[in-house]
Amino acid sequence: MDRCVEPELLDQLPASDPGAVRSRFDLTRVNLLMGHAAIMAKSLMARAANRRPRVLLDLGAGDGAFMLRVARRMAPHWPDCRLILLDRQNIVSAETRAAFDALSWTVETVPADVFDFFGAADCPKVDVITANLFLHHFRDEPLSRLMSLIAQRTPLFLACEPQRDPLASVGSRMLWAIGCNHVTLHDAAASVRAGFRGRELTALWPKANAWDVRERAAGLFSHSFMAWRRS
Repeated sequence: MDRCVEPELLDQLPASDPGAVRSRFDLTRVNLLMGHAAIMAKSLMARAANRRPRVLLDLGAGDGAFMLRVARRMAPHWPDCRLILLDRQNIVSAETRAAFDALSWTVETVPADVFDFFGAADCPKVDVITANLFLHHFRDEPLSRLMSLIAQRTPLFLACEPQRDPLASVGSRMLWAIGCNHVTLHDAAASVRAGFRGRELTALWPKANAWDVRERAAGLFSHSFMAWRRS
């Protein structure tokens, strides 16, 4: 299966569109099914348990629901974190913000294109950058540029993406069974075709001896990537 990146419906719909609203709800359940919050939290603990990171940046954060589940796992170990949620749409609800406040995490939402954000003169360096179901939206050339920008801004980067294989393809077409709408069904299949396998992300990460990289299949349908700077 060659990698194929194509437009996804959720990216093209207004945030208030009923189909988009329902699809974001669907994505919460899909993320639970894929176990990405647990995968991300486990990886964070494995690589940064003793570092006590203070500033985290999540790319393509959407409504913030995914990082809230991660934060609930990490807050007992990492109190008083600052979390930057980057997305082209500012759709984080007051309820989600209140839930972060209850964990003593400070949340900042930044509505911006990721390349504009990293290209800004005041773009901050952060302790950790995460991405969930985000990298597969980019073809190889812009994704390679994005990886280079990420490497300049953090010592630790983690991503969870769709695994591009027949099992994940079948699973994406079966999401109607849990009530997912037409937007989610279209985008799930498209995301698998744009997903990753083997060491495709490693090949796009900057070639430097200062980095260690781990890339592998995770669970039944997912693909994980982690890069950390040696120090």
